[in-house]
Amino acid sequence: MDSRDLAQLAAEACDDRKAVDILLIRVEEVSSLADWFVIASGLSDVQVRAIARSVEVRLESDTGRLPLRKEGQSEGRWLLLDYGELIVHVLTPSERSYYDLEAFWGHGEQVPFVSSERSLPG
Repeated sequence: MDSRDLAQLAAEACDDRKAVDILLIRVEEVSSLADWFVIASGLSDVQVRAIARSVEVRLESDTGRLPLRKEGQSEGRWLLLDYGELIVHVLTPSERSYYDLEAFWGHGEQVPFVSSERSLPG
């Protein structure tokens, strides 16, 4: 599984917990931190934690991967899961607006997430 597939899997796990404004940013050309960022919003601290937990469970069950580092669990307003080539940011809308990671990493390729469920005809 390459880093793009890992990012897509993380985004799907965010979507499973009804995250909003899910965005994938390819940063491998502009940063040595990671290949991809996934940024998603949860509408409450509880939802932010649930989204991050969904990502952890999904990546562990599907790939056997655990995050190398986790930040922000006690506050629940911004959780970061670092998988090496992938960093997942789950934030409340106010935190996301304040830190504006999309603008900060705007020189990376931004790929809006489209749920595979929503893209199916029917």
